[in-house]
Amino acid sequence: MTDHSHARSLWDSRIVRQAAWDSLRKLDPRVQIRNPVMFIVEGGSLLTTIVFVQELLGTAGSRLFTGQVAFWLWFTVIFANFAEAMAEGRGKAQADTLRRTRTETTANRIDAAGREEIVPAATLRQGDLVMVRAGDLIPSDGDIIEGVASVDESAITGESAPVIRESGGDRSAVTGGTRVISDWIKVRVTSDPGHTFLDRMIALVEGAERQKTPNEIALTILLALLTLVFLLVVVTLEPFAWYAGTTIPIPVLIALLVCLIPTTIGALISAIGIAGMDRLVQRNVLAMSGRAVEAAGDVDTLLLDKTGTITLGNRQAHAFIALSGITERELADAAQLASLADETPEGRSIVILAKERYGLRGRELAGTNAVFVPFSAHTRMSGIDLDGRRIRKGAADAMAQYVAAGGGPIPAELQLEVDRIARSGGTPLVVAEPTRVLGVVHLKDIVKGGIRERFARLRAMGIRTVMITGDNPLTAAAIAAEAGVDDYLAQATPEHKMRLIREQQAEGKLVAMTGDGTNDAPALAQSDVGVAMNTGTTAAKEAGNMVDLDSNPTKLIEIVEIGKQLLMTRGALTTFSIANDVAKYFAIVPAMFILAFPQLGVLNIMRLATPESAILSAVIFNALIIIALIPLALRGITYRPLGAAALLRRNMLIYGAGGIVLPFVGIKVIDLLLVAVHLA
Repeated sequence: MTDHSHARSLWDSRIVRQAAWDSLRKLDPRVQIRNPVMFIVEGGSLLTTIVFVQELLGTAGSRLFTGQVAFWLWFTVIFANFAEAMAEGRGKAQADTLRRTRTETTANRIDAAGREEIVPAATLRQGDLVMVRAGDLIPSDGDIIEGVASVDESAITGESAPVIRESGGDRSAVTGGTRVISDWIKVRVTSDPGHTFLDRMIALVEGAERQKTPNEIALTILLALLTLVFLLVVVTLEPFAWYAGTTIPIPVLIALLVCLIPTTIGALISAIGIAGMDRLVQRNVLAMSGRAVEAAGDVDTLLLDKTGTITLGNRQAHAFIALSGITERELADAAQLASLADETPEGRSIVILAKERYGLRGRELAGTNAVFVPFSAHTRMSGIDLDGRRIRKGAADAMAQYVAAGGGPIPAELQLEVDRIARSGGTPLVVAEPTRVLGVVHLKDIVKGGIRERFARLRAMGIRTVMITGDNPLTAAAIAAEAGVDDYLAQATPEHKMRLIREQQAEGKLVAMTGDGTNDAPALAQSDVGVAMNTGTTAAKEAGNMVDLDSNPTKLIEIVEIGKQLLMTRGALTTFSIANDVAKYFAIVPAMFILAFPQLGVLNIMRLATPESAILSAVIFNALIIIALIPLALRGITYRPLGAAALLRRNMLIYGAGGIVLPFVGIKVIDLLLVAVHLA
């Protein structure tokens, strides 16, 4: 499930057709009641339609005017439904893609006697044991208890490269619907039917389990209260009109009510929330709830593992430091020879660095008497015996013992170089022969390109970054300074992580972190935003409230940015919705009372042609602005790493001032068009 499979056009024809039908289906009052603002608009549309039918049957009134008001009110309701249906439709299209990965399959269940029996995968229960061989689909979520295999997870992650899954580690969890490519594994099922990871993905992506977030609930309550206040205001206008010796037609009162209440944000609030989760899914992140997405936008502290997140995760050869009497080329040559059979990233990087710096190419040693000495945890060194030379490379203290045992001297400058490299955050790898030390290879944990700039962006948003590492404090400090994080936690244990998270939360801060191992599960559960890696254990995925299907720890930064974008979009459109009501007051209020109180004509600053055209123009603009804002609600406003004060100023300038000015222009233009085509 890669980005390209989700990067659908905003107006995908199939999604638009389904959304159009769903927008009509959502006219059901039982559906509309969940959105108090649009429920009131639908009620007003129905009442105006009844008045229009009565006028058609002969009752006195302005049929053309009432009919147009009824049409545009229904237009408003339908397109509010359309915005929500479009957001839901994009999720359903993604769920269809996931559903196609779930096929009817069988499983080789192992009974109590150890015999295999073929059963439908749907009959598997938590705790069952199954055998999965090369070519078989893994029938359900589970943990590998025996074996190792290459697994194709493209059905879930979209990545074509298979991954290794094995028992006894942090990569023991497997997902139902993925396929074993080679070897075999014995799996203990961890989920009952209907509760697998894929089932949860489909339900969540479709929005079936999307719950309103606390901020969204609070905003909905505020909008409902505003609607109630304006409803009471409009209801009391009719007695005032009677007292003034005039009457206000019901369609006019309803038009005023619809224009006064916050219909714009009321129409788009659900679409904004659904679209926020959809943007996460497009980046292969599954959020278990809308609350998690919103919390990501409010995060104050990010806890990031050093290895694989801040650094590349594999130490690379950075420099050859020869001791007195040895040239760097001699050292590079010896280090390369000792690394030719070393398939670790560190070993390969030594071969490459020697080639790049000194043109030394890996030699063909077939047919020679070369003997490669593999690395041993006991000796902590590796190397090669070739043409009478015995070259070794390894940890500084181990190599010192090796040379001392051969009767060679240990130069004082060796310890100086080893200490210097350690202080800089690197790892010293000493190269020696039995009776002499040749020099030191500086291995460096490479900080990812651009990571310092990304941390600067987070700092601009007021987010504090903390690097978590098992390194000693000296190494941790050096890497933290190079990466540009705000703080670090060295020699971290699960208990240390928990303590740090709780300390931050006790200060009223929201904390986000990533993890993939069972030892990360407590911290993931404690965090406000816990992002588990899909390659991690079942315990980690159950503890987190998000799962990254790509298992990319740096995705946490993108998740925070998406959460920020969600909150920024909702805040911007709320500001615009409230601001654009100002022009409607100047359009409708003078039109309602102009006959009884001619003095109110001074409020007609837009010089609208007639009372009818003024009211119609305001209602039409109210409907059209919702359509214009649907793409913005679905796509989100352009994200910029701004602090709260700067963001408030930006919203007030663009969406506040713009929300005041744009309706004055729009309503006037619509008024001119209505008069030109004789509709008012």
